[in-house]
Amino acid sequence: MNQNTPMASDVPFDIAANIDAAAWSGWQKAVILLVASAIILDGFDNQLLGFVVPVLIREWGTTRAALAPVFALGYAGMVIGAAGGGLVGDRFGRRPALIASVLLFGAATGLTVLAGTVPQLALLRAVAGLGLGAAMPNAATLLAEYAPRRRRSLAVTLGIVCIPLGGVGGGFVAAALLPAYGWQSLFLIGGILPALVALLLWRLLPESPQYLADRPARRAELIAILQRIGLRADGDTSFAAPLAPARTGLGGLFTPPLRMDTCLLWTAFFACLLITYMVFSWAPTLLSDAGLSIAQASLGVATFNIGGVVGAIAAALLIPAYGSRRVMLAMAAGGVLMALGLAAADGAIPAGTLLALLAIEGAFINAVQTSLYALASHIYAARQRATGVGAASGFGRNGAIISSFVGAAVLAGGWSAYFLTLAAGMAITLMALALIARHAPAERRA
Repeated sequence: MNQNTPMASDVPFDIAANIDAAAWSGWQKAVILLVASAIILDGFDNQLLGFVVPVLIREWGTTRAALAPVFALGYAGMVIGAAGGGLVGDRFGRRPALIASVLLFGAATGLTVLAGTVPQLALLRAVAGLGLGAAMPNAATLLAEYAPRRRRSLAVTLGIVCIPLGGVGGGFVAAALLPAYGWQSLFLIGGILPALVALLLWRLLPESPQYLADRPARRAELIAILQRIGLRADGDTSFAAPLAPARTGLGGLFTPPLRMDTCLLWTAFFACLLITYMVFSWAPTLLSDAGLSIAQASLGVATFNIGGVVGAIAAALLIPAYGSRRVMLAMAAGGVLMALGLAAADGAIPAGTLLALLAIEGAFINAVQTSLYALASHIYAARQRATGVGAASGFGRNGAIISSFVGAAVLAGGWSAYFLTLAAGMAITLMALALIARHAPAERRA
């Protein structure tokens, strides 16, 4: 094992500083892959309802307007789950909070196969939303705290890119199973997979070393983790107490040094998640109304997510070189321009060209959306990181709630109204990002 950073016995061991200075070990990367497995399921589960809406409208004899509250209640659960999950993660640990959230949304999704009415469906999606919302802040925090600072944006963004990656899987699974096995097959898979991943996390996922830093009763666990990372620590090591913010909890996010960036970050999350979930929830219906088959409409959302994976990876690689400000502003501006172009086309686009354009738009939107988690992890210190990420994500999910009704309304206005709404949301995101002060710097200037 590579023993990095020897420390004198009279010098307190700063866990965060030593992880930042050490090599990014293979074991740390394996931890990030474990966390990523939960995020993939988040992306898969989040989009299931959007895929089945056209089928439910036909089989249940319902309408888009009647199903809009189902989306809204699911996203309302995410708002509560994200804010509460961050607080739980900072208080009781990122590991148990993440495992519990995966079990919760998996159980609710699996039980959805028994739903036979819109109210039953809405209740189960609300419960699933609690788990989905709680998973993200704890996953993002673990990603940030198992990577050295110079690789933090890369680690978080590559982890969060698993959201559109899960959507890609959902699109292909929906295209394959919906015509032959019905909508229940998707929710059955969405219930089984989280149970398996939760078991894997329970067996293999370690706790955050920065969370363990000021918990003396778990000192042996902390030392074992640091040794796995490759740091020299033993029973005689004296650990430095993590730097505490002036205030903890939600109030600590609004102290004078953080207040403006918190408000702007929340605005960016809100606007970006509004349009992201407009695509997840209503794009299959838009494409179906435009004449595509159910399978083609599902593939349309899959291509949006494929583009999102490519865009998010590109952002993850560019941010360390150029800083988050330049990269995120460029991606947001690209999203605005592409949405305006799609609106101008007014649906008169061949199917193959449409799929390619949706992939490009997905690249821009998802690059910004995934990078927001990395930006939030950079803005907030360790003791309030899960709370900060969770609060920003939770407030952003209000945009997802509103997207349930905005999406249903703009569909009535047709193709151009839909994409003009996407352009407006990305423009608001662009302005908020431009005003944030604490962007992650480029590596060469860090």
